[in-house]
Amino acid sequence: MSELIDGLREQGTRELVSGLRERLAQSGRRIDKVAPPQPEGQLSRMVGLTLEAEGIRLPVGGRAAIHTASGGRVSAEVVGFQGERTFLMPEGRIEGLVPGARIEPLDQQRRIAVGPQLLGRVIDANGEPLDGAGPLRAQQEMPIDGRPINPLTRDPIRTQLDVGVRTLNGLLTVGRGQRLGLFAGSGVGKSVLLGMMTRFTAADVIVVGLIGERGREVNEFIHDILDDESRRRTVVVAVPADQSPLLRQHGALVATTVAEYFRDQGLDVLLLMDSLTRFAQGAREISMAIGEPPATKGYSASVFARLPALVERAGNGDRGGGSITAFYTVLAEGDDQNDPIVDAARGILDGHVVLSREIAQTGRYPAIDVGASVSRVMSALITPEHEQAARRFRGMMATYAANRDLIAVGAYRKGTDPQLDEAVAMYPRLEAYLTQQRTECVTFEEARDGLIALMRGGP
Repeated sequence: MSELIDGLREQGTRELVSGLRERLAQSGRRIDKVAPPQPEGQLSRMVGLTLEAEGIRLPVGGRAAIHTASGGRVSAEVVGFQGERTFLMPEGRIEGLVPGARIEPLDQQRRIAVGPQLLGRVIDANGEPLDGAGPLRAQQEMPIDGRPINPLTRDPIRTQLDVGVRTLNGLLTVGRGQRLGLFAGSGVGKSVLLGMMTRFTAADVIVVGLIGERGREVNEFIHDILDDESRRRTVVVAVPADQSPLLRQHGALVATTVAEYFRDQGLDVLLLMDSLTRFAQGAREISMAIGEPPATKGYSASVFARLPALVERAGNGDRGGGSITAFYTVLAEGDDQNDPIVDAARGILDGHVVLSREIAQTGRYPAIDVGASVSRVMSALITPEHEQAARRFRGMMATYAANRDLIAVGAYRKGTDPQLDEAVAMYPRLEAYLTQQRTECVTFEEARDGLIALMRGGP
């Protein structure tokens, strides 16, 4: 009997020790998950939109809350440091800040809620709804900085995307996963063209990033340009021009993150970013505020590093997955096609579409300058017959443009140049092909067949 009692005691002791070890291990795992305490700091200096803090230890991109004199809080993000000083950029208004204000570190990774619930909604740079349609019910979260994709695992661009615009479908064919720039000055029909692609493109989901635009244009795009059917499959990220440069940066990142979420679900996404220039200008304001020296036309070197980091997140996903076909509008200041942002965008994108003020003034819309535009993947998406017809069309447009002044002053004489004779005879029909009403949808097949028939018909 005593041996049985001793055995039970030993077994109970082992179970007790085992239980204590398991509880200690669980406690250790919970402790490991607790972030180390972050020291608070204080506001020491404010110049313009740059806030200097002392005492905090946060990395670049880390977030903090600055307590105001009235008891409120201003959110800010670390954009640089020098020695013991940390530079922050506020996300909103800075009223109520006083010298020595307490700065409290926050969660360092910015995330937004994503899910099918975003379809048909308008959100801001923080992922919060702006449309008054109630709170978002999305449960999943994603960081706005994205994740890099191995270029060797990406699907190649081999399938054309029907955007519903005759000129793009026929002469500048767009591929699924392609990234193009839409270069335009102000008032040449850029918003109208974006609206046409939003309504007519054969994509599962459309994500529109309105970055740094006037509030009136944001409202008009949502209520006047989008129709009910396209709005149901569209997510709009709106960051008007009166928002801080930091939020303009975040708005572009949030729009790209939303597009990445739907691409990861195996869907084909059309991303329209209006505009890449406002994104770059926001980056310039931040870099200049922290003292980074300018390089080209006031833009610092870090601005040109941010552009490819944003653009490379679009495109095709891993093989067998979805795609993001992206159009980035680029504002050509003063219609200067050699603007540094225009030039940088031209080098990192898979093609560009140029809208001409001269063409717009003639009343032809969309005012696409075919000769100055190019789709770098077009030849891999179309048949040889289609490619030959497109080359002949562009050749005749170029011949006519080169001799426009001679024709205008009456110096042209028929019969002296057969190629010019053909271009002059065909020019009205070429212009008619390029003209399209904003409510008219022209499919890829219609644009291709119409182009081939036009080139076969001759003058």
